[in-house]
Amino acid sequence: MTRALEQTELLSPVTDATPNSSREVTVRLEGVTKVFEGAPAVDDLYLEIFDGEFFSLLGPSGCGKTTTLRMLGGFEEPTSGRIYLGGRDVTYHAPYHRDVNTVFQSYALFPHLNVYENVAFGLRRRRLAKSQVAERVGKILEIVDLPHFEKRRAAQLSGGQQQRVALARALVNEPKLLLLDEPMSALDAKLRRQMQIELKRIQTQVGITFLYVTHDQEEAMTMSDRLAVMRAGRIEGIGAPRDVYDTPTTEFVASFLGASNLLAGAVTARDSQETAVTLSDHSVLRVPSARVGDLGESTAIKVGIRPEKINIANEAAPVPESHNHLRGRVRVSTFTGVGNQYLVDTEAGAEVTVYAQNIGHDAAPRSGESVVLVWPVEHTFAVRPLEIGSNQSESANEGE
Repeated sequence: MTRALEQTELLSPVTDATPNSSREVTVRLEGVTKVFEGAPAVDDLYLEIFDGEFFSLLGPSGCGKTTTLRMLGGFEEPTSGRIYLGGRDVTYHAPYHRDVNTVFQSYALFPHLNVYENVAFGLRRRRLAKSQVAERVGKILEIVDLPHFEKRRAAQLSGGQQQRVALARALVNEPKLLLLDEPMSALDAKLRRQMQIELKRIQTQVGITFLYVTHDQEEAMTMSDRLAVMRAGRIEGIGAPRDVYDTPTTEFVASFLGASNLLAGAVTARDSQETAVTLSDHSVLRVPSARVGDLGESTAIKVGIRPEKINIANEAAPVPESHNHLRGRVRVSTFTGVGNQYLVDTEAGAEVTVYAQNIGHDAAPRSGESVVLVWPVEHTFAVRPLEIGSNQSESANEGE
């Protein structure tokens, strides 16, 4: 249980603030490990997913997210640990003995069957009456917005329509859990954004628990009620998307989930409200003490601030007492249409990225200008630096 306690302590700053004890648990993983050729792809994983939740496993290739999904679906057996679905131990049950359906990257539609027959396939195998099959297929095609496509074959459908048919085929059986393994990876960017909204709408309407696996941060944050960021087979951050984004628990999570400015320093003072972190140039940044956690005084940490939280101003601009600030010089100023992006070399010796919205009020600073970067203390977070030699982006494990 030591590893379980370590994960709980690590993840506690970003778990849901409201207790979930009253909610039914659909998925429970207890110490689940999967080893391929001596290397752990999933490493002593503990996780709970609640009834009716849209939950995403997010991480780079090789982090163990797809292996976790395959174990839940019964396509892989864990090396150790237990898997529970709806309170039932299904660790070594075959896929067809679990109340689970899966939507794969390839959709796996039957090319010789039309839309109606593809969706009805599972119901017919369960020997439902013809009238029941027709009623349930009709309802699910309405939900996925394909009510008049019954006679079309897969080759006559667009990528987005094929995805909807695959989703309808999985949902029509009313599983306890639906697993989705990067189902939008083959779609173009515009259609993928549209389908993110549609998929969340469908999940909300049917009320089935979704477990979505992706490496795309935007997908996970757009659709999820909660998400978990995985690295090297373990969870490094878990919670509501806004909580994990605004208050990452590790340097990896801060860097993987969006862009972050991370500045190395040491804790030099602390009280119940704020913690002072001194940078290499002796400038001091303040962090809410609740976000510093158990990092003690004089401990090396990194102070983080998201690029969009920073206001960039003329070097003579006043700095409010409730704000942090850094001074520096603009090295690169880039217009992106919706805003401006700046790379600023600070006096602390760090490069800071700033995103400024294009609202047309003030002239954008140009390359070479001296500026002051200002942001509220409450938008600052702190993380423990990655260990030297650790792999930040991908594990060497097999599986995703």
